[in-house]
Amino acid sequence: MTASAETQAADADARPSLRARTRRAVQAELLEAAERLFMAQGYAATSVDQIATAAGMSRRSFFRYFSSKEDLVLGRYERLGEEWLKALAGRPLNEPLWTSMRRVMDVTLAIYADEDKSRRLAAMDRVVNVSATLRAGQLERFDRVQDLLAGLARERAAAVGHPWASDDPAPRAIVGAAFACFVAGYFSAQATASSVASAVDRAMSIITVHA
Repeated sequence: MTASAETQAADADARPSLRARTRRAVQAELLEAAERLFMAQGYAATSVDQIATAAGMSRRSFFRYFSSKEDLVLGRYERLGEEWLKALAGRPLNEPLWTSMRRVMDVTLAIYADEDKSRRLAAMDRVVNVSATLRAGQLERFDRVQDLLAGLARERAAAVGHPWASDDPAPRAIVGAAFACFVAGYFSAQATASSVASAVDRAMSIITVHA
């Protein structure tokens, strides 16, 4: 096999399978349908049957993709986590992790820059914030993805000959600090009706990271 053929084969292996891509596409349709219904009539008043109908499928088909309405809501944050990991994986290997994490935040900032997507995400956040169960599920998913991002950061550092010691807390601390800055920037922007991206930049600029 030639080098070109080997590269193409590796790329093919790295891409999600057709079944996985189809599943994600259907999940995205269900999420969008649910978010619009939540905005129009509220979470409690929205049934699984209504979500399925709005997405053009049966109740039975809904349960092929989500185990419950709660699972669908939390699925939004799992998809975000996947996008964050994908964004970090696409950054230059020699780039400082703090810089890379700012670019990872662009995934979410792009949502806030889109008026329709921003409204739907805000509606989903409101649903989560009034439910202790959903809030716990959201926090658990965010904590898990931060662990995955830190693990990926370790792999990337090792790949360029600068591995972190196994007991070095730096990768997890840097990832966690970036998330904290995003949250601080978001609430600052909400309070002042200013740009979320600018507020996140300000929050991240006050922290000096040695890594």
